[in-house]
Amino acid sequence: MNTITKLCALLVLTAMIGGDLEAQEKAPPLQTKTKLAQLTASLEQRIPLLMKEADVPGLALALIRDGKPVWQHSFGVKNATTNEPVTDATVFEAASLSKPVFAYAIMKLVDAGKFDLDTPLNQYLPGNYEVGDDPRLGQITARRVLSHTTGFPNWRNGQLKIYLDPGTRFSYSGEGFVYLAKTIEHLTGEKFNDFMQRMVFAPLGMTSSSYVWRDTYDNLKTFRHNSRGLPVSQNKTPAGAANAAASLHTTAQDYARFVAAILNGTGLKPATRKLMLTPQTQVIAGGANSLNNPNPKPLADVAWGLGWGLQTTPEAASKDGLSFWHWGDNGDSKAYVVAFEKQKLGVVFFANSANGLSIAREIVAAAVGGAQPALAWLNYESYQSPGRTLFKTILTKGAEAALTEYRAARAGHPASETVNENQMNRLGYDLLGMKRMKDALEVFKQNVADYPKSANAYDSLGEAYATNGERELAIKNYERSLELNPGNAGGIEALKKLRENNGAGKP
Repeated sequence: MNTITKLCALLVLTAMIGGDLEAQEKAPPLQTKTKLAQLTASLEQRIPLLMKEADVPGLALALIRDGKPVWQHSFGVKNATTNEPVTDATVFEAASLSKPVFAYAIMKLVDAGKFDLDTPLNQYLPGNYEVGDDPRLGQITARRVLSHTTGFPNWRNGQLKIYLDPGTRFSYSGEGFVYLAKTIEHLTGEKFNDFMQRMVFAPLGMTSSSYVWRDTYDNLKTFRHNSRGLPVSQNKTPAGAANAAASLHTTAQDYARFVAAILNGTGLKPATRKLMLTPQTQVIAGGANSLNNPNPKPLADVAWGLGWGLQTTPEAASKDGLSFWHWGDNGDSKAYVVAFEKQKLGVVFFANSANGLSIAREIVAAAVGGAQPALAWLNYESYQSPGRTLFKTILTKGAEAALTEYRAARAGHPASETVNENQMNRLGYDLLGMKRMKDALEVFKQNVADYPKSANAYDSLGEAYATNGERELAIKNYERSLELNPGNAGGIEALKKLRENNGAGKP
C-alpha cells in the first residue's frame, strides 16, 4: 500500500473513530445526564483508538458541564516501558496551561487593590531586570505580559532583549511571565509556588497541583514520551526553579476545577473576570511568534485576553460565541483546554507524548464540538498527516523503499498531501534517535533534493554524515549550508571541529 493510499485509509479510520466532525460541530451542547453518558461512553471507545494511531502512550481528560467538572477519565500508561497505567491521580505537565492559572492569581491581587495592571513592572521591581539599559523596559506592564505584547521573545537565546516596542502587537512570550513572577515574589515576599498555593490551589481545592516538584510525584507523575513513543523523563522541577509560564504539575481533575472557577467567576469580581476574557490584542497569522514576521496580519477570530487565548465563532443555534482556550507544549508532553463561556462547558486534556496535540482536533470535536479557529491557528501536525504516514511506512519497509513509493505517489497531488521540509527533517532526526542511520540519511538526502536552497536541510544532512563517521561528506554538506546561510553559528562550529579532526576516525 503506497503512502497516499495509506493516507486515504487513515481518513476512513478517522471517520469511524471520530465520527463526522462537521456534524459534531453543529450538534447542540450535551448537557443532560443521558447525553452525557452517551458522550462519555463514546469518548472511552474513541480516544484509545486515536492514541494508538498517534502513538500517544497516556492521556487524561476531564469534562466541564453547567460550570462544573462532571467527568474525568484516564487512558493508557504512564510509562511505555513499565506499562504502569494512568489513573485519575496521575500528575501531568500543564506546560503553558500554567500561564492562565498565574493570570488568575494576578487578577485576584488586582481585586484586592494590591496590584495594578498598568503600572510598569520596574516600578514594583526596581532595576533594569535583565535587559541592560533598554528604556522600553518601563513600558512593560502586567497587562502587556498577560496579553503577550511585551516585545520579549518566547525564550531568550543569550541576553534577554525587547524585540518589539511593548504594546505594538502580539508575540507569545514565556519570558514575560517569568519577569512578572519575579515581580510578584518581590512584591509579596513569598516564593512563587507558596504564593500560588495561597492564591489559587488552596482556595480551589487543587490538592495535586504545584509549580515545583513534590516527593509524592515520584510515584504519581507520568513520564514524558518522545515522538517515537519512548519514555524520556519525569522532568522534575527543583524547589527553586518554579516557572510561572511552564512548570505547573497537575491532574485533569484539578485543572477542571480551575476552568470551572473561570466559568463561574469564583474568587473574582464580575468586572475583573470580564476583563480577563476581553480581547486585548488579536493574534498574528502564521503562528504564535511574530517577532520576525515582516508582514503581520491580525486574525479576526482569535485574540488574547489576560492570560487566556480567546476565540469568537458564529452563534448558531445557541452554540459557540466566545470561548477561552490555551495549549501546552513542553516538547515531549502536551496539553489543551477550551471552554465556552455562554454554555458553561469545556474540556481539558493532558498527554504524556510529543504527539499529544496531533489528536487535539478530534478530541475537542468529540468532547465539546464547535468551530475551533484557535486549533487551526496553532496548526499542529495531525496524526494522519503525510509525514506521520511516511514515518510508519519507513519503520515497516525501510526508508529506501518507502521514499520510492512516496515519490511516485505524490506526483500530481497538492502540497497538503506531501511532506514539507520541517516534517521531513523531523523524520530524519527521529530515525537518528532510533539508531536507524541508513534510513535517517535517506530521509535527509530526500529533504535536500526537495529543498536545495535550504541551509537547514544541508546542515541536518551534514550532522547525519558526521554522526555516521563520514567526515568528508559531512564537511561538504556543512559547507553548502554555510554558503546558503553564512550566519549559521552551529554549522560554523561543527565544520571547525570536523576540519580539526585531520581525517582520523570519527569526528
